[in-house]
Amino acid sequence: MNPTTIIVLAVVIILLLITISSYNKLVRLKNRVENQWSQISIQLKRRADLIPNLVEVVKGYAKHEREAFKEVIEARNTYLNATSVDEAAKSESLMQGALKQVFALAENYPELKANTNFLDLQSQLKDIEDKIAYARQFYNDTVNIYNDAVDMFPSNIFANIFNFKQANLFELTNPQDAENIKIQF
Repeated sequence: MNPTTIIVLAVVIILLLITISSYNKLVRLKNRVENQWSQISIQLKRRADLIPNLVEVVKGYAKHEREAFKEVIEARNTYLNATSVDEAAKSESLMQGALKQVFALAENYPELKANTNFLDLQSQLKDIEDKIAYARQFYNDTVNIYNDAVDMFPSNIFANIFNFKQANLFELTNPQDAENIKIQF
């Protein structure tokens, strides 16, 4: 083999290794984003599953407060029908607003605040809310790393070639919803 052939072959091999490495990095980061979204989805589902129990306990004490219960159930159904990160973020905002109403409503019923079922649900909900906040932060951190890889040279070249698109951050639609649900009595 002559030196020119060796150099061309070495360059081709190096470019092939860079392509494989960049592609694998993008796939790994995309999979992490999907995994982190799954973690958020699990916590949101746990909360959605807890809500009917919470509503039933509160209903027993506040039978005439149907509008607040209706909003909670509608928010839950909106979440269960969400098919994208953006739709889930919107439903998250609705859910937090509706839950705030339920807990504000519970303030008017001292015997409810002392009910052990309500206190247990309240504790479980607080735990889930903490996990959702952590999962949301971790998801957004993972999305930022992935989006950086999609945008930065040289991986952006391969992202364009292999059709890797930026992922959406999980952002609340209303700034007021950034506060955790207050569930302390």
